[in-house]
Amino acid sequence: MRRVLRPVTSRTTWTRVLHLAVGLWAAVACAMVAPGLEGMTPRTLLGLYLAPLPLLAVLAVVPAVRRSEGVQVRAMVLPGDDDVTVEDSRTWADRGRLLVWLCVRVWLGVLAGQLTALAVRLAPQAGLPAAVVLGGALLYVLAALGGLLAAAARQLLHPSAAERLAAQQLRTERLLQRTRLAGELHDSIGHALTVTLLQAGAARELADRDPAFVRGALAAIEDTTRAAAEDLDRVLGLLRGSSRPPSAPTLADVDRLVRSAEAAGARVDLQVTGAVAALPAPLSQEGYRILQEALTNALRHAGPVPVRLRVDVVGRELALEVCNPVPPAAPSAAGTGSGVRGLHDRAALLGGTAEAGRSADGWRVAVRLPVPA
Repeated sequence: MRRVLRPVTSRTTWTRVLHLAVGLWAAVACAMVAPGLEGMTPRTLLGLYLAPLPLLAVLAVVPAVRRSEGVQVRAMVLPGDDDVTVEDSRTWADRGRLLVWLCVRVWLGVLAGQLTALAVRLAPQAGLPAAVVLGGALLYVLAALGGLLAAAARQLLHPSAAERLAAQQLRTERLLQRTRLAGELHDSIGHALTVTLLQAGAARELADRDPAFVRGALAAIEDTTRAAAEDLDRVLGLLRGSSRPPSAPTLADVDRLVRSAEAAGARVDLQVTGAVAALPAPLSQEGYRILQEALTNALRHAGPVPVRLRVDVVGRELALEVCNPVPPAAPSAAGTGSGVRGLHDRAALLGGTAEAGRSADGWRVAVRLPVPA
């Protein structure tokens, strides 16, 4: 019984009927101008369908009307249906579908009004039981017209193929941005924690014998922590939509990485060749993050060992290399975790290649990235 009564007891049914009533009122207003309302004559009934057409044609050309109709449909006809567009018309195809929708909305409203008027005229002439049946039938007819309105909205107010593609690209860009920001946080905070851990451990071992080293280690911890806090502020600024987040470090700041690694006990042999300062900012920033991740992996898995670091710009290629010995006590799986995957992902996104593995001298990371013209 509940299923039988659901079409006439649903709240959505009556919001759809109200939506139809608005279309009927628009048709009546237009028909009052021409051809006029002279009773239930065929001319008047036909005029209710044809009189609104010029007004609907003008409305369909206005871009904002499509958004307005979408908002109304989401609120009254298809509550919660996100597949109904709320974007302005951008193409003539959008305007054409909107015109058809406006016509369907008005014509179904006129039909609902005519059927209601007919039922009101017939009810006094019928007996009470027949009038009750007629009223119940009218309710189900109105519910059916509301269902037709909803079906038309799904077909005519859905996003176009171009809008769906643009929405998908936007979602993909947002996902890539979140992934990139997560990678930056991983690299920056991971590097800071690794360096700080090594510096604190070395300072504790030499606290009684070398106070100068301890002071240097504390200063390096302060510098590393400050850099990590700046990176964190920058990423949070991007997530909050800040118009001017702090700038990210580039390969011009590679000395910062060298100082933090050396403060942790590593001996870094840095060699920079080529026009590094002329690199595009996004490429230079990603190159910095790649070196940061490689140095972090070296310190984490091999400890404070000698590290050879090369940055070369040759022609249209940026070459980055980080080499370090691997002590016998180092884990055999060093370098096979998320750090190496992050290096490959960064290089692939930039159209380059990355290699990481054991070499004759220990462990070698080599990344080659194309430099845009």
